[in-house]
Amino acid sequence: MKKKSEKQQDLEKLKTELGKVSTVILSTFQGISVEDDTKLRRAVQAAGGKYKVVKNTLAELAANGTPASGVLKDLKGTNSIAYTETDPVALAKALTKIAKDVPAFQFRSGVVEGKVISIAEIKQLAEMPSREELISKIMFLLNAPAQRIATALNALPRNLAVTVSEAVKANKFGSGGGSAEPVSAPTP
Repeated sequence: MKKKSEKQQDLEKLKTELGKVSTVILSTFQGISVEDDTKLRRAVQAAGGKYKVVKNTLAELAANGTPASGVLKDLKGTNSIAYTETDPVALAKALTKIAKDVPAFQFRSGVVEGKVISIAEIKQLAEMPSREELISKIMFLLNAPAQRIATALNALPRNLAVTVSEAVKANKFGSGGGSAEPVSAPTP
């Protein structure tokens, strides 16, 4: 059993972490095997988040005055939380994948940017493109006009060279309608 000072340190540490997060997802973990729990923790860590099994009283006290307070009050049963300071979509995707593979893992609710969200909204969040995908799409859209301009600018000298070359060929073979002989200046 933990000493009171250790419990106080755990409380302060969790309160500090919850004060910085943008997303908290509350779930139940009862009935999850050790192997599945390890997969879950690795998936959350890979998504840039943290996963903890929490005591209800500790979670409620730590969440008081943080963005997570809306979801971590009046808790009952066995609970766990996954949270991140960065990309809520990546966390939701990781947890949703685990929830499909492990039926014992179930969502309860969540908080994204201070707004409490439902289980259905967590699943919708998981279907959104990730932050990296959105940035990639935006960069492509921003880059496309510049690529078109560069292609058009590169085509100008090439097109000019082709036109001059065709004009020279046409003049050289006499099919241009004019004479190929130089014109001399009139004498005074």
